[in-house]
Amino acid sequence: MDLYTVSSNFLYVSFILYLVATIFFGATIGNKREANTKSKASKIAITITILGFLSQLVYFFVRWSAAGHAPVSNMFEFIAFFGMMLVLGFIIIYFIYRETILGLFALPTAILVIGYGSMFPREISPLIPSLQSHWLYIHVTTAALGEAILAISFVAGLIYLIVKVDQTVRSKQTTWLEIVLFCVFATMAFIIITSSFDATGYEAEFVQEINGTEQSVEYHLPPLVEPNNSELVSDNFTTGIETPAWMHGADAGSKFNTLIWSLLGGLILYGITRLILRKRVAAAIQPRLSRVNTDKVDEIIYRSVAIGFPVFTLGALIFAAIWAQEAWGRFWGWDPKEVWALVTWFFYAAFLHLRLGAGWHGEKSAWLAVIGFVIIMTNLIFVNLVIAGLHSYA
Repeated sequence: MDLYTVSSNFLYVSFILYLVATIFFGATIGNKREANTKSKASKIAITITILGFLSQLVYFFVRWSAAGHAPVSNMFEFIAFFGMMLVLGFIIIYFIYRETILGLFALPTAILVIGYGSMFPREISPLIPSLQSHWLYIHVTTAALGEAILAISFVAGLIYLIVKVDQTVRSKQTTWLEIVLFCVFATMAFIIITSSFDATGYEAEFVQEINGTEQSVEYHLPPLVEPNNSELVSDNFTTGIETPAWMHGADAGSKFNTLIWSLLGGLILYGITRLILRKRVAAAIQPRLSRVNTDKVDEIIYRSVAIGFPVFTLGALIFAAIWAQEAWGRFWGWDPKEVWALVTWFFYAAFLHLRLGAGWHGEKSAWLAVIGFVIIMTNLIFVNLVIAGLHSYA
């Protein structure tokens, strides 16, 4: 068995362990649970979580050995590492606050993140010249760690909002909370749809003209939108709708097509769930969280940002600027990824200012934590997949 297969097996094991741990964390909630039962369930849950993290850590180093470089060079590797750091962040916060409900939301978030990343090509490939630097693992791993710790504030913020937002009336708060939960369904849809068509071996091929040169573009989902200025050369159905011209790049059309499939699939999954529950998703979850200590959750929101912000600053801005100078001869170049990292930095700087200076606690702070994670995921998904730039390595 080669190292690539060994590393993949450890990743699968960690994925399963996170699922099992989520079930045990779920056993800790509810009004009728005895304290002794909750204590046992929480101990089992955190133990399984740690085992899952250790399994994923083995995956990381085995893949590093197989590749000969830190496995953070493409979308699959980076997102898998991001998910692993999210679990690490949760474990650290758990042992500080002992808030079990955090695991019921943090682990599914990590599972969705890792599952999302697993839909991208997983083969080990040689590093492109611009990535052949020790700054690869210094910059990328530190930035991912910072974002993962910041993601814990999102998990805590989502819990706080589900508990505190009045679900008896329709309001802007309930609408936006449902939109956030819809994004979870869209991610699930992406994983299900991509896995299904991948299992059937679906493939559509286009020939696209870019800068006077014809390039072959492959789709692994039915083309709802086709590449701009292209021609279908395989025997597949297509709508004839082209990707906007400003989405340049050889695979921009394929990525945009995947995004549309995810949103449509998310609408279907969310709609079916609403029909079953016959109420808003957050309204269905809220009664199960009636005993959550919201003051402690609010404190977790702040602490996660207070820890994650300086780590993100170091990795995504300072280390990134040093590497940019080494690789491209300039510290800053207004690349889309660089711009969005700066947007993320300014947002969390504003979060800390509003929290410490203007007294934005409770629901206001929770909304900011959720919005911050949306900004992070926009950078990870939309900027990486749709807007071509120097960081488009996926």
